[in-house]
Amino acid sequence: MATRTKKKAEETEATEEKAPRKATTGRTTAKKKPAAKKAAKKKTAARRRAAKGEDDALPTVEADAEEEVTPRGKGPHYLVVVESPAKAKTIKKYLGSGYTVKASVGHVKDLPKSKMGVDVEHDFQPEYEVIKGKEKVLNELKKMAKSADKVFLATDPDREGEAIAWHIKEELAHPDALRVTFNEITKKAIQEAIAQPRELNQDNYDSQQTRRILDRLVGYQISPLLWQKIRRGLSAGRVQSVAVRLIVEREAEIKAFVPEEYWTLDALLEGPSGPPPFKAKLSKVDGKKVELKDRAVTEGLVAELQKADFAVSKVDRRERRRNAPAPFITSKLQQEAANRLSFTAKKTMTLAQKLYEGVPLGEEGQTALITYMRTDSTRLSDDAVKQVREMIGAKYGAEYLPEEAVVYKSRKSAQDAHEAIRPTSLEYPPERVRPFFEAMDEQDMFRLYELIWNRFVACQMKPAVYDQTSADITAGRATFRASGSTLKFPGYLAVYGAGLTPEEEAEKEKAKAAGDENADGADAVGDLPVLNDGDRLGLQKLLHEQHFTQPPPRFSEATLVKELEEKGIGRPSTYAAILSTIQDKKYVEKLEGRFRPTDLGQMTNEMLVKHFPHELDVTFTATMEEKLDQISDGGTSWKAVLHDFYGPFKETLEKAKAEMRDVKREEIKTDIACEKCGSHFVIKFGKMGHFLACSNYPDCKNTKDFKRDAEGKIVIVEEETTDELCEKCGKPMVIKRGRFGRFMACSGYPDCKTSKPISIGVGCPECKQGYLTERRSGRGKIFFGCNRYPDCRFAAWDRPLAESCPQCASPYLLQKFSKRDGAYIACPNKECGYRREVAEQGGVPTDPGASSAA
Repeated sequence: MATRTKKKAEETEATEEKAPRKATTGRTTAKKKPAAKKAAKKKTAARRRAAKGEDDALPTVEADAEEEVTPRGKGPHYLVVVESPAKAKTIKKYLGSGYTVKASVGHVKDLPKSKMGVDVEHDFQPEYEVIKGKEKVLNELKKMAKSADKVFLATDPDREGEAIAWHIKEELAHPDALRVTFNEITKKAIQEAIAQPRELNQDNYDSQQTRRILDRLVGYQISPLLWQKIRRGLSAGRVQSVAVRLIVEREAEIKAFVPEEYWTLDALLEGPSGPPPFKAKLSKVDGKKVELKDRAVTEGLVAELQKADFAVSKVDRRERRRNAPAPFITSKLQQEAANRLSFTAKKTMTLAQKLYEGVPLGEEGQTALITYMRTDSTRLSDDAVKQVREMIGAKYGAEYLPEEAVVYKSRKSAQDAHEAIRPTSLEYPPERVRPFFEAMDEQDMFRLYELIWNRFVACQMKPAVYDQTSADITAGRATFRASGSTLKFPGYLAVYGAGLTPEEEAEKEKAKAAGDENADGADAVGDLPVLNDGDRLGLQKLLHEQHFTQPPPRFSEATLVKELEEKGIGRPSTYAAILSTIQDKKYVEKLEGRFRPTDLGQMTNEMLVKHFPHELDVTFTATMEEKLDQISDGGTSWKAVLHDFYGPFKETLEKAKAEMRDVKREEIKTDIACEKCGSHFVIKFGKMGHFLACSNYPDCKNTKDFKRDAEGKIVIVEEETTDELCEKCGKPMVIKRGRFGRFMACSGYPDCKTSKPISIGVGCPECKQGYLTERRSGRGKIFFGCNRYPDCRFAAWDRPLAESCPQCASPYLLQKFSKRDGAYIACPNKECGYRREVAEQGGVPTDPGASSAA
């Protein structure tokens, strides 16, 4: 590069000597003289650097340098390629003159959509092509690369980013293209990365390429089979199909679950000092752990204990420490954001991406607030730990600061490529940046940033300390146990709050399953009265209650992510995409925050598990992830991994093509007669799942929904009738369900095809002409919109109520719900702030603000 720069300097000098001099006035010459001297000095310095071969050194980078201060061609020029425009804007702030930062906007090349794009006969050679629509971006990058002395490929610091960088390098064909990575977009990190570029990592690229080819081999060969046998538009995936399997199998466990009766017995006791009373749980009978299975045994014990004397036999007082959780990795961030903020995994990752790439902070411009959000390592940089420890000591006091920095161990399978997720700088505490988020109307993004900030600060603080008291109380042949816990020192809870993390919830459940008597009291609050060995207690009441064992809960987003992580299925960076895909494809639906398999999901899973048992096995998917890690570490060949997989898979695929049921054409006969033509119904499979259709189709197009009773017999689901008559033929309208939820249709179908949405009894507040209806989005989420859509585009996620706001006269209110506050009613106008609680009577929400007439 020194030779090239030296040649440019000589050409520039020769041109200047040959150029005709323009006549100028003395005044003008005097004005330009200082600039001319400065330019001469720059040229002389450039010639000296070129002569010494120093031109390969990077120019000094000033954080406040303006765009293109040094004119193009007057010094070295570098092109920096990143993935997103927002990231480019943030990085440019730290790279002054001589640098152009451009975004590739994600991948520029991929396997073709129209075919598999993998030549299995020639060592799985991939056939990459430029993604449609990316030609303009690539052409612009090529044009800029031609005039650049160096190209820095600064795509994301993971395997996918390595693959994007590799493809960009191939397309640019620049002789001096190097890779730079950084875990955070800060001045220091950017400058260090630019100063220490490296060659592209072949092993990381091969690992990502293997993942892409594996997914293509599975998806592009099983999916067409599903199209042919079940329904067009379906897809199968190496990871997504296993996620569906977990949900389907959990549903099967729930259906097969048989509840068992059990009873609990508590004693409401009063200590020697009198009120208030406290509660103790039955622990043992005759020195053995007791299980009360029925009413007779329980009531017999209650009658026996009514006459017993209650006395304290043993008091155990100890100090319990609750350690701070580790800083966030991707999966834990998704779980905590779901639990504490009710965010989906997709929403969490979208907001985290923006925080990483940078948000506008007034005069400071585009500023990145968190480190890279796709990581499975809990490692923290020494600088970050030093800074946060100083901040904790100054803000919270020395008593909150451990003597040494807390170090967290990453899981054995963690790649440890970059740090945990943390704030990039402690100069941006939540209270300082809140106004900028509010100005952007990005309150949810702020809440996520605050969560990340608090977790990072908390991870370097002392544990919370509780004074825990447990007392064994004897009564005849029974032993009761009372537990109480008082917070003695808040430690990290002063920052992060007392709610249990998913890890702590899991530990608690594990302890309870193992029979740990202290498991229930581990997070209990409230102290016991002062008790001592031998104290006699007064019995106020014995409380015996019937219960039934509960089936395992359906997966929420948080628990499904936890399950995928624990079983080693996929990578944390892929979880959000997996959860979105299985909902988009209608394999599962989310009701009340929990995943349930659809009829389609159960059918597809049944077929895949039966014909691809090895590929749909959880352990196989986890083992494949380990092999991808081995490729990345240089421990195995990517081609060897593909050969080992594809041989058995090809045989299984051919067998499945011949043996898989053809559900599309399958008709299961029933003995149920069609009331319209007398023929028998058959069970068929369609877009909405299984249904009954007349076997005399197409002459008779009668269909019915059905369900099965406890014995498996078919029960026809009768259509829900209404009092409304069809405006065209006068027949009664009935309720039907379709792709986007319930709607009203004429009972005279197919002769009359009149249909319309169902009103929720609220007029449209926007157009004042239509009415609001309950609808279902493409993702299956219920929302409320105007029946005049698309002429009127009013929509609301919360159910509108036909009641005006008493404060601002908004024509409607919203019925809302949150985990923290429960049900409440609020004004849609954020500036108004009107809100009232909804009371519950007998488990049913009731509105105390509504009139009795309503």
